[in-house]
Amino acid sequence: MDFLEFVSTRQSDRAFDPGRQVEKEKIDRIVAAARMAPSACNAQPWHLIVVDDPELKNRVADATSARALGMNHFTKQAPVHIVLVEEKVNLASGVGGWVKQKDYAQMDLGIIAAHIALAAHAEGLGSCILGWFNEAKMRELLSIPESKRVWLDIAIGYSVQPLRQKKRKPLQEVVSYNGYSNGQKNKRQNIWKEIRNESHRFT
Repeated sequence: MDFLEFVSTRQSDRAFDPGRQVEKEKIDRIVAAARMAPSACNAQPWHLIVVDDPELKNRVADATSARALGMNHFTKQAPVHIVLVEEKVNLASGVGGWVKQKDYAQMDLGIIAAHIALAAHAEGLGSCILGWFNEAKMRELLSIPESKRVWLDIAIGYSVQPLRQKKRKPLQEVVSYNGYSNGQKNKRQNIWKEIRNESHRFT
C-alpha cells in the first residue's frame, strides 16, 4: 500500500468495539511514533496523557460529551484516550512566534495529532480527534495544572464503522502552483461559458 492509499483509508471513526481492548504494545508504538513529530525549532511543546484505565477513561469520555447538543456520544466506546496538553515552547520558537505573530505551539500540536491518528491507523486501529470537551473537567480528572491548556483528546479503539468515501474539495480548489489561486476564477469562467452556450441555443 502506498502512502496516498494509506491516508485515503484513514477516517475519523465514531463507533468502536467496546469489548475489545487495545494492546499496550500498540499504544506504546503509537506514542513512540508521535514523539518523532516535527515541531518549530524542535520545541516539542506537548505532553501526551494516555488514559486507558477503564473508569477514568469513561469519566474523560463524559467530559467530551454534550448530550443536549448531541456531541460525542460514542467516546465511551473507545478504550483509550490520548489527551494533548500544551507545554512551553523553547526560546527560539517563542521569539520566532512573537516576531512573526504565529502560534507555533498550536501548529505543532496539530502535527503531532496527525502523527497519532496515522500511527493508530498503521496499527489497524480507528481514531477520532476531538476538540470539543470540558477543559476544566479534563484538568480536574487528569491532575493537569491550571496554567496548562488542553487542546485535543484523541479517542482510539477498534473501529466497527465501514470505510466510507472521503469528501474533499477538488485539487484545483486547494492547490495551485507558482502563485495563489483557489479555483474560483476558473469556476466563474466555466459558469460564464455555460451561460453563453445556453444563450446560443436560443438565438
